[in-house]
Amino acid sequence: MSPIHVRAHPGDVAERILLPGDPGRAEWIAKTFLQNPRRYNDHRGLWGYTGLYKGVPVSVQTTGMGTPSAAIVVEELVRLGARVLVRVGTAGAASSDLAPGELIVAQGAVPLDGTTRQYLEGRPYAPVPDPEVFRALWRRAEALGYPHRVGLVASEDAFYATTPEEARAWARYGVLAFEMEASALFLLGRMRGVRTGAILAVSNRIGDPELAPPEVLQEGVRRMVEVALEAVLEV
Repeated sequence: MSPIHVRAHPGDVAERILLPGDPGRAEWIAKTFLQNPRRYNDHRGLWGYTGLYKGVPVSVQTTGMGTPSAAIVVEELVRLGARVLVRVGTAGAASSDLAPGELIVAQGAVPLDGTTRQYLEGRPYAPVPDPEVFRALWRRAEALGYPHRVGLVASEDAFYATTPEEARAWARYGVLAFEMEASALFLLGRMRGVRTGAILAVSNRIGDPELAPPEVLQEGVRRMVEVALEAVLEV
């Protein structure tokens, strides 16, 4: 029996998977970077593709927006044989010295979301990525020479709820940016015994009236995906 949401079978999904939130971005990654990509799922808009990157099977699977959707997808991917899962997405900068298009390698995720709280039954917890995946992402970002920062992100549920003042308050504790999925991914990695990581492209500063110019953001996304693909080959 295939999973309920990611309607695939063992063998359809590679052990190494990139996790964008947006189905359009998943399709773009697959068609731009993978050789002979094949779509194995389109149920509920959770598009998933498998192809080859430098001869190695890699999948790209949409998670949707937020930790509830991401947690469902990750749970089902693990049942399908996933072993290395890396979030590739965008984030709103909390720190004023981060530029649009710059990359963030997540060292940990402050869990401001409800999904991790439910899994943990309210216990305090600090979700962190797998150390080997984290090191591989950092190494590849440095080797490729792309502007990047390493540090904490915060995972939130309500996209429009965080104010610039709240973002600056969290920045004082080292939070670089806000996003919506990493905390659940990191927690499930520990719970299910798989390797996880996250690399993000800055889309804007929290409070900006609009996102970065499309060409700036797209180049940040391209660099982010290149770093992630090179990293998953190392682990």
